[in-house]
Amino acid sequence: MTEQELQEIEQIIDYHFSDPELLRQTFIHSSSANNRHFSNERLEFFGDSVLSLIICEELFRRFPKHLEGNLTKIKSMLVSRRTCSKVLRKLNLHNYLCLGKGMIGSKAIVGSIAAGLLEALIAAIYLDGGFEAAKKFILTSFDKYLTDADEEIAHGNFKSLLQQYAQQHFNAVPIYEMLDEKGPDHNKCFETQVVIDKYHYPSAWGMNKKESEQKAAFNALVALGILEEEIES
Repeated sequence: MTEQELQEIEQIIDYHFSDPELLRQTFIHSSSANNRHFSNERLEFFGDSVLSLIICEELFRRFPKHLEGNLTKIKSMLVSRRTCSKVLRKLNLHNYLCLGKGMIGSKAIVGSIAAGLLEALIAAIYLDGGFEAAKKFILTSFDKYLTDADEEIAHGNFKSLLQQYAQQHFNAVPIYEMLDEKGPDHNKCFETQVVIDKYHYPSAWGMNKKESEQKAAFNALVALGILEEEIES
């Protein structure tokens, strides 16, 4: 990796390394290293814990009314490999990764490898600049996802929360099926259920289709263990 490339990376992440060799090691994948000790594997291991700690601290601060179980589920989505790879690719840093010939063109570059690179970078920033430097980088990079989680929970947008979870854990999107409707045209209520990967979750009634879908999404989140309280249907 050239000095120019190192400077470009520092400009992207808005952080200057005191130890440029640490930054260089961050972008060496094990497939291109003569010795795996000189790859970013150990940094990736460390960065995973740093990321979890800072995200947990931020969730604890942002959501003072949530119990431990809900915070844990939200955290698991934010620090997931899918989210980490999205953050890394948005920064366009995967193009700087040094890979072995057999890995070039692999789909993992925009998946698990990209996620691992982000974790390694977090560790490198932490080791070079300390907790506050790592925290600044993480909160800046994850701002959109933290804000989305905040807005979804505050406004009861259970459909969005369920869609994120379903895509990350089932590689599928929720399907909303209307099962029944009752009442006159001017005052109908609707029953809806969620189907994810052919699994049917508890249905819910609402005064309109939108409300019934939100309640059905909530019931699915409860059934999946993401949320802890039942909602009246």
